[in-house]
Amino acid sequence: MQKELLENDVFLMAATQFDRAADFLELSQSVRERCKWPKRLISVTVPIQRDDGETEVFFGYRVQHHLSRGPVKGGLRYHPGVTLGEVAALAMWMNWKCALMGLPFGGGKGGVACDPRVLSIGEKENITRRYTSEMMPFIGPEVDVMAPDMGTDAQTMAWMLDVYSTNAGHLVPGIVTGKPVALQGSEGRTQATGHGVAFLITRAFDKLGINECEATAIIQGFGNVGSYAARTLSRYGVKVTGISDVTGALWNDRGIDVEKLLTHVERVGGVVGFDGAESIDPDEMLIQPCDALVPAALERVITQTNAGKIQCKVLAEAANGPTSPQADTIIEERSDIFLIPDILCNAGGVTVSYFEWVQNLQRYQWTEQEVLTKLETKLETAFEKVTHFAKREKSSHRVAALALGIKEVAIAKTARGLYP
Repeated sequence: MQKELLENDVFLMAATQFDRAADFLELSQSVRERCKWPKRLISVTVPIQRDDGETEVFFGYRVQHHLSRGPVKGGLRYHPGVTLGEVAALAMWMNWKCALMGLPFGGGKGGVACDPRVLSIGEKENITRRYTSEMMPFIGPEVDVMAPDMGTDAQTMAWMLDVYSTNAGHLVPGIVTGKPVALQGSEGRTQATGHGVAFLITRAFDKLGINECEATAIIQGFGNVGSYAARTLSRYGVKVTGISDVTGALWNDRGIDVEKLLTHVERVGGVVGFDGAESIDPDEMLIQPCDALVPAALERVITQTNAGKIQCKVLAEAANGPTSPQADTIIEERSDIFLIPDILCNAGGVTVSYFEWVQNLQRYQWTEQEVLTKLETKLETAFEKVTHFAKREKSSHRVAALALGIKEVAIAKTARGLYP
C-alpha cells in the first residue's frame, strides 16, 4: 500500500489521534503498525448513463480497516468531496468505535464522489447498483456490511441488498443495515444515532449536576443525526435555542419548536425562512452560551479559531471528527468543557446496525422499545468505562475513548499473531 494515497487532512487528523493514544498505551512497534494502517483500500470507477443519455464516470471507494475482530462495518456516503483519505480516516474511527462499544466488527467506510442533490432517483439507483456490483468480491455478511451515511438512505441500502441477493440467488438481509423494515431492517435504526447523542448528553448533565429541564442546546447540522438529537432533547425537556444546516442558522432564546421546524424543512428543504426563530450567522451561533453544543455535520468545525470562544458545558461530537487536533488541545487546557468524543457520542448508529445484523442472522425481529432499551444499556456501559478510565488515568475523555478502543484491537492482533 502506498501511504502517500492517505495524505489527506482528515486522515492525518485520525492518525494523529491514533499516535497519541498509542503512545499513551505504549504499544509495541509491531502492534502499532498493524493497528494503524488499513487492510484494504479499494478504488473503483462507477460508469452510468445519465437521464440525458450521456455517460458519466464517477469514482467510488471502500476502505476496510481491520477484520481481526469480525467483518468490517461502516457507512456509504455520496458527496462531491469524498476522497480515499477521508474514507480511510472514517474507517479508522469506526474501528475504534466498534471496539469501544464491544461490537464484533472492524471499521469500514465507503463513498462515491458525486452530488446526490443534482442526481435523479434513477441516476442514484444506477450509481448504487453499479458500485455494489464493483464491490461484490469484497463484501458479504461475514466480510463487509455497509449502512447509510451522508447522502444515502434506506432506499440506497435496499438497492444494494437487491444486487447482492440477486447474484446470490436468495435474499441475504445481513449484507447491509439501515434498510427498510419491510426488508428485515430494524425498528429504531433511523433515529438511533441522534437518540444516542441525546441520551449521552443527559448522562453528562447528570455528572455535572445540570437539570435537563432547565438546560439549553445548540445543534449544528439538521440532517438525520442532528434532527433526531434535537427532537429527543426537546422531549427530555431541553430547550434547543440554535439550529443550523447548509441553508443557514436559526436562533430563539425561548427555544425553537423542533417539530414545527421539521415540517418546515420537509416542505422547503432547509431551515432558512423558518418564522419561529431569527436568522443568525452560523459561525456566531457556535459560540453562543449553552449547556450542550452538538456539532452534527462535517469534520473540523471546532477549530483553533473558535475553540477558545465556545461557551458550552458539554461538547457532544455527533459528527465524525468535528474538532481539529489544535482545537482539542485548547479545549483540554480550558478544562471547563465536558467532552463526549465522537467515537462514543455517535456510536448509536453502528450499535443498532449491529442489532439489525444480529436480527437478520436470527431471522427474528425486535420491537423499537427493545432496540432503544438495548442501545441505552450499551451506551451507558461505554460512557461509564470512558469516564472512569479518564478519571483513573488522568487523561482526557478523547484519549480515554481511543485508548479503550485501540487496546481491544491490539489485544486481538496480538492474540492472532502475524501470519507470514
